[in-house]
Amino acid sequence: MKRFGEAVTGWKAPQFPDAGVIDGRACRLERLEERHADALFRANSEDDAIWDYLPYGPFPSEAGYIRWVGDMAASRDPLFYAVVEKETGLASGVMSYLRITPEMGVIELGHINLSRRLSRSTAATEAMILMMSWAFRAGYRRFEWKCDALNIPSRRAAERLGLSYEGTFRQAAIVKGRNRDTAWFAATDKDWPGLQEAYEAWLSPSNFDAKGHQIERLSDLTRLVRVSSDPVLAGQ
Repeated sequence: MKRFGEAVTGWKAPQFPDAGVIDGRACRLERLEERHADALFRANSEDDAIWDYLPYGPFPSEAGYIRWVGDMAASRDPLFYAVVEKETGLASGVMSYLRITPEMGVIELGHINLSRRLSRSTAATEAMILMMSWAFRAGYRRFEWKCDALNIPSRRAAERLGLSYEGTFRQAAIVKGRNRDTAWFAATDKDWPGLQEAYEAWLSPSNFDAKGHQIERLSDLTRLVRVSSDPVLAGQ
């Protein structure tokens, strides 16, 4: 067994996230502002279940949600983005960078809250890819994803994106008065070239038929890049 880890040479700490807009094909990410609140509140009102695994929400009034958006828009960590569908021009979800540690090259994606109309869409997947792509292009070494261990859709999303399962932290938090075990996933800059190739292949217009249905699944394209798989999903 090695006594020490490999030396990190020639690496420079990346900048703190500063992109106002991150543009994609099906969506664009805009730094969250109060102007997004109305569209987001209307989209979120379709299903309160989207708040189940978040430490806040649902919001019974638009005024309360506007206040929350104002608070989050002023935050640097977590740093929130609104997911804007290019087809409609409307904000339909949010996600953020958090636990941003440039000196270690580590950044996390979290606070993901997608309306039902955005969930499971090409735009939703692309939004997550855009967040990861910006981080690795900026020079981050490690991109993390953590979720409630009971949140099976989130675990599936992480694995589909090619993030490797790294374990579950028991009794990691108390959320809305309930215990939360936290499942950890991550990708490193060593994984990134393979993931980037998989993402480009999946997002290519040639990978979708005339009705917009995918031809090759993203999970099939990222499977070989993952260092480890989620054992909870293995039997499903």
